[in-house]
Amino acid sequence: MVKIEAAFLRGIFSRLVFLRRGRFLIQKKSLRKYWVLALLLSTFAWADTPPNVSQIAQAVDDHYDHLRTLQAQFTELYEGAGMQRTECGTLWLKKPGKMRWEYRSPKEKLFLSDGQTAWFYVPGDKQARRTPVKKLDDLRSPLGFLLGKTKLEKELQGLSWAPDEKPMNPGNILVRGIPKGLGDQITSILLELTPAHEIARIVLNQEDGSTTEFRFQDQKTNVAMDDKSFRFVPPAGVEVTNENMGQ
Repeated sequence: MVKIEAAFLRGIFSRLVFLRRGRFLIQKKSLRKYWVLALLLSTFAWADTPPNVSQIAQAVDDHYDHLRTLQAQFTELYEGAGMQRTECGTLWLKKPGKMRWEYRSPKEKLFLSDGQTAWFYVPGDKQARRTPVKKLDDLRSPLGFLLGKTKLEKELQGLSWAPDEKPMNPGNILVRGIPKGLGDQITSILLELTPAHEIARIVLNQEDGSTTEFRFQDQKTNVAMDDKSFRFVPPAGVEVTNENMGQ
């Protein structure tokens, strides 16, 4: 719509320029009609002109900066090395840096962080994996950054529109950038943003050609969350191993 209006508007002004140069003769009455139409179209085009990427990034930052907690249903999709995997569950985030990813399907598993230590555990397993958050090497972390003190444009270098991609839902917009600190693993991160400046989807394109995608639905903000939900106590008989956590 905006492109059509803009093209039509350029055409009108081009005709007016030609008129001034004496290449075309148009009656004053017709000229007034062109000016009125041009002004109307320019008003509509200005109203529909989308903000630039920096403005969008700032709006997303503002949205998440004002949140204390976030709860959402998520779907995680992985494709690579000749395989596909789809998992789903519930995500809880709480400032500063607390995360709980509770997978329900097709297999129960738990990934959580209290802001200092991250844990990964599959119910029934005899081992639980533990790592300091500072050494965390995991693809579930980008959304957690957005509930911290960092800014979107600082986390994603070269942030720009992604016109070659299609959003899941009409009205959403897509931006793309390269994450700091994960550049050796991820070539780019695609974010799908809603008109309310929520993150509806994160797509991580990895160096090995694989893709990990997170979709978020039913987002609820500032719900009560107990800090105990982000702490892990290994069940009796479960061995704790210290290691980096990758996807």
